[in-house]
Amino acid sequence: MKDPQTDSGRSRWQIMDAVTPMVRGTGTALRIPIRASLLFMGLLITGMAQSPISDSVSRGFWALPENLTAVEGATVELKCGVSAPGSAVQWAKDGLLLGPSPGIPGFPRYRMEGDPARGEFHLRIETCDLSDDAEYECQVGRSETGPELVSPRVILSILVPPKVLQLTPEAGTTVTWVAGQEYEISCVSGDAKPAPDIAFLQIPPGPPVIEWPGLNEGLVRAGQNLELPCTARGGNPPATLQWLKARPCLQNGQPVPIAWGTELTHATARSVLTMTVRPEDHGARISCEAYNSVSVGTQERSITLQVTFPPSAVTILGSVSQSENKNVTLCCLTKSSRPRVLLRWWLGGRQLQPTEETVMDGLHGGHISMSNLTLLVRREDNGLTLTCEAFSEAFTKETFKKSLTLNVKYPAQKLWIEGPQEGQHFRTGTRVRLVCLAIGGNPDPSLTWYKDSRTVMEPRPAQEPRRVQLGNLEKSGSTFSRELVLVLGPPDNKAKFSCKAGQLSASTQIVVLFPPTNLTILANVSVLRPGDPLNLTCVSVSSNPPVNLSWDKEGERLEDMAAPPQNAPFKGSPASRSVFLRVSSRDHGHRVTCRAHSAELRETVSSFYRFNVLYPPEFLGEQVLVVTAVEQGEALLPVSVSANPAPEAFNWTFRGYRLSPAGGPRHRILSNGALQLWNVTRSDDGLYQLHCQNAEGTAEALVRLDVHYAPTIRALQDPTEVDVGGSVDIVCTADANPILPNMFNWERLGEDEEDKSLDDTETMSKGSTGRLRIHHAKLAQAGAYQCIVDNGVAPPARGLVRLVVRFAPQVEHPTPLTKVAAAGDSTSSATLHCRARGVPNIVFTWTKNGVPLDLEDPRYTEHTYHQGGVHSSLLTIANVSAAQDYALFTCTATNLLGSDHTNIQLVSISRPDPPLGLKVVSLTPHSVGLEWKHGFDGGLPQRFHIRYEALETPGFFYVDVLPPQATTFTLTGLQPSTRYRVWLLASNALGDSGLAAEGTQLSITTPGLDQPSGEPDDQLPTEHPAEPPGLPLLPVLFAVGGLLLLSNASCVGVFLWWRKLRHLAEGISEKTEAVSAEDQVRNEYEESQWTGDQDTRSSTVSTTEIEPYYHSLRDFSPQLPPTLEEVDYTQGFTGFEEEDVAFPEHLYDEVERMYAPPGAWGPPYDEVHMGSYDLHWAEDKYEGPGRIYDQVAGDSGPLESDSLPFELRGDLV
Repeated sequence: MKDPQTDSGRSRWQIMDAVTPMVRGTGTALRIPIRASLLFMGLLITGMAQSPISDSVSRGFWALPENLTAVEGATVELKCGVSAPGSAVQWAKDGLLLGPSPGIPGFPRYRMEGDPARGEFHLRIETCDLSDDAEYECQVGRSETGPELVSPRVILSILVPPKVLQLTPEAGTTVTWVAGQEYEISCVSGDAKPAPDIAFLQIPPGPPVIEWPGLNEGLVRAGQNLELPCTARGGNPPATLQWLKARPCLQNGQPVPIAWGTELTHATARSVLTMTVRPEDHGARISCEAYNSVSVGTQERSITLQVTFPPSAVTILGSVSQSENKNVTLCCLTKSSRPRVLLRWWLGGRQLQPTEETVMDGLHGGHISMSNLTLLVRREDNGLTLTCEAFSEAFTKETFKKSLTLNVKYPAQKLWIEGPQEGQHFRTGTRVRLVCLAIGGNPDPSLTWYKDSRTVMEPRPAQEPRRVQLGNLEKSGSTFSRELVLVLGPPDNKAKFSCKAGQLSASTQIVVLFPPTNLTILANVSVLRPGDPLNLTCVSVSSNPPVNLSWDKEGERLEDMAAPPQNAPFKGSPASRSVFLRVSSRDHGHRVTCRAHSAELRETVSSFYRFNVLYPPEFLGEQVLVVTAVEQGEALLPVSVSANPAPEAFNWTFRGYRLSPAGGPRHRILSNGALQLWNVTRSDDGLYQLHCQNAEGTAEALVRLDVHYAPTIRALQDPTEVDVGGSVDIVCTADANPILPNMFNWERLGEDEEDKSLDDTETMSKGSTGRLRIHHAKLAQAGAYQCIVDNGVAPPARGLVRLVVRFAPQVEHPTPLTKVAAAGDSTSSATLHCRARGVPNIVFTWTKNGVPLDLEDPRYTEHTYHQGGVHSSLLTIANVSAAQDYALFTCTATNLLGSDHTNIQLVSISRPDPPLGLKVVSLTPHSVGLEWKHGFDGGLPQRFHIRYEALETPGFFYVDVLPPQATTFTLTGLQPSTRYRVWLLASNALGDSGLAAEGTQLSITTPGLDQPSGEPDDQLPTEHPAEPPGLPLLPVLFAVGGLLLLSNASCVGVFLWWRKLRHLAEGISEKTEAVSAEDQVRNEYEESQWTGDQDTRSSTVSTTEIEPYYHSLRDFSPQLPPTLEEVDYTQGFTGFEEEDVAFPEHLYDEVERMYAPPGAWGPPYDEVHMGSYDLHWAEDKYEGPGRIYDQVAGDSGPLESDSLPFELRGDLV
């Protein structure tokens, strides 16, 4: 064996010529004690890392860190005491700055401890590991009390004890070595700092020791769970333990496979033998052997077992069943036991003397005991327990015995039946209970029931209801019983029921009352035809008591006669009666009933005979002669025919053609002869002939099919034209079946309920024609009407017709004079809007200052639009000149029925006109809701401002209305019970409208907090002006005075600019006709209003109730895509005159737009109520009232509501 070689925790032994064969397996375990002085190594490293500290550095610290050595898992603290407490201090680890925070980020185990006010900045590291093995230094930042300082670097050394020790081959395994060979064993220890020392030791183990659990070594009892620990101390490798068990019959012991363990702490091998002791283990020797690889021999410790075991069983031989007053011979025998047991006999609580006792040798060193007994049995011994008991002083806590029950046989003493009295009468179906009882007897007497010498048994399988229920033998003390439950029937009448038990017997008899068991009707013939004679006999086979027979036919009593009787079963009485009849076809299927009545039982039994009369087909009175069906539906032509036998064939004929019995594409003949049709059409209407036949004859019938079909409109007068005030009939002709008096209905198509009203109209209908008569036609009645025809067959037919009310042109007059503003610098353009309504189409003409306008002038371009009864003309003036174009333009609309005109003034861009109609819409203690109408914007975008003041407080407040174009506003921040004056101004880029205009100011008083107030509109935009601060009055007056001076200067400038514009406007107004000076100054314009019911014009007298009609070039944006007149109208309204207007391409650049501006189709037509229906006609010309529809109205698709412009959905005016 060579010296071990050490290399950084790894040792290797070379083993050669030291391996010898071992007789009993080998187990190798190398224990490596490691005794490294970690503290000494740490001190050594610490001493080597010491370095001198300069005096300059130490003067800034009162405590310096020192080199430390710690074992892994310990907590260390590096000291740092700074003389200047106010300095910023941080630690550095291997040059990495950890930061001045006490809780160091990223290092949860690091923390700066101490009181910073005293200059304590100690670094505390908890649960050290190898990552903490580094150089540390304490750094102090420059402060007012000291310079920058850095402590000397110190080393923190972490020592790690050995954690892993690995042997190769693996520790605890068994290896096989060959003598003379060289093997290598390596021991590796890792995860340690510094490197550990490894040494190998091998010694033999000590002798094994078996720890016996009790006092008497080797003395055990069968069934005991024995645990024997075997321990071998010392030895390296640890000892291998092996158990041996040698029985008395074997010389060499058998190895016992037992797991063994090793306690490395005390170099102890321990193995526990666990076994359950059995009788066959008596005399066995248990040995524990210990050895290891360096043992010279095997060391052994042995124990011999002495097993005590009781008998495993006690057996009694012989029969315990015997008749009374006879002997019983029995033998009691035990299994082997150690020590032997004694036997004794017991009968009840009385001990018996055995006849003979014997002891024999048994298994496993035990003994067998035997005892014989002879006993004379008596009746009173029946049921007593006979016991053989085995006992011994070695088994005082256990009892071993075997018991049997004596069975002494003897007969019963008495037998009788309990039940109803003999001869008592019962009705059939009555439940009767008979009980047979007997006293005494062993074995239990078998009570058997008999009926007329036949054994009574329950039927198998069981019948429902169970007529016979035989109970089990019951025992109560010495009394035995067996029950028989009968549901009485005719077979039980006067029957004898007996019960027997051995030689004993008892019986009883029951009388049963029952109706006829079988009531039969016998006929003298089997085949019947109309007119044949029939003799029927009714026979009651048996009944008790006798019954009376009677006959009836469908409730009618028949005369009968007596018939000879027959023999009756069940000891009852027979009866029979006969009746004579002559049959007809009407008797087929009817019944003749024979009734048997028992007065005593108050019960009647009936039997019937059903007539089967052969006769040819006969149609019944309920045969349907007219069948109604719906077109495209199904029809069933039923057949109500009576025949016997059933008809062999049903043949249907329609219009001389025979329908195929096999069926067709749209018909089939059902098994009952009915004709079924589907996809019925109106051509299927007519008479159908049915021919029925059977073996007895034939019959025929006619059935009419009336096909109802949905209405279709065949003629509709569309369009229907009428002048205003005239009368007209809208005629609607339909094809339908059935034609009902009130199947015509009319609807007015429109969006509002008023538009759908059919007032001042009259509906009439005659046959297939309906009329809607309109008296004194009004413009409001123009539009689309719908003729609805509903005869109860879906779907109703609907036809659309237009009522065109012809009327003279009516030009829109929003105000008496409409303004259009444009810059007169010959660089801009202006568009004048003229809209009118009228039927038929309208032609527009324009004049300027009363002179017809030359549209050939390239500066003038006219676009005309026709949208139903609404027409528009847009006159675009390019390169507007103040001298030439600031004038009064007149638009005239003309058609065949008359003309109308309106005036539009083209003016210069100016300040806006004052707003109109300022009013209060809501008022609360802290707010007021305002609403107004905007005035002429002067040709530029305008916005609104509110000025208000509290009459009790000097000073004004100004609020801008947002959004700028809003015409409603909620003014908030007011005080309760306070009077306010409010002004509204409009302004654009050229100035504001001023505060003196009428309708732009009002006075209000806010209600108190205790007064009810209306809630302001939540939809109004709100502004919260700052409440007036409580400033002294004098500074406020100075501020107001300065504001007035500034406003006066601005007013002078605006006045001079406005005066210049006014001179220009006066020069233009001299050329203007029909305009008064008052209208020009006050801007009070008359508004033309249109109502749907009458052609009237009304003017309002206050500017607060009207909204002037202005157009601004900046607001051009078409709301609907109108159709230009030069476009080819392939679809849409026709019949109106059209104009061919050519637009040169260069004019598009001047007017900048090719679509109608908002005035052409915009919302000002408030009085025109349009419906949601799409009136779409593609005809080129109107057709006359006599137009015939090529297809029904229901076949045409629904009109899409959004395929027409908005102005055409509803009234056509």
